[in-house]
Amino acid sequence: MQVPVHEAKSNFAKLLELVSSGERVIITRHGIPIAELVPARTGLFKPGTLKDVIAPPPNEFFEPLGEDELLAWEGE
Repeated sequence: MQVPVHEAKSNFAKLLELVSSGERVIITRHGIPIAELVPARTGLFKPGTLKDVIAPPPNEFFEPLGEDELLAWEGE
């Protein structure tokens, strides 16, 4: 379905209902498509899903680097 900008502004709530039911809504300006209303993506990322896959860093990770390690890090 294609809808001019003015009609989209006037009927936004109705257009959202159409999109949520699977309708594709293209907003046009002077007959040229400028935007598309699509359903929001949900459930792409769930926090904590890798907690049993990736181990936490060892305690040594948080200790300051030694002088030789700092020099190596800086490329010297």
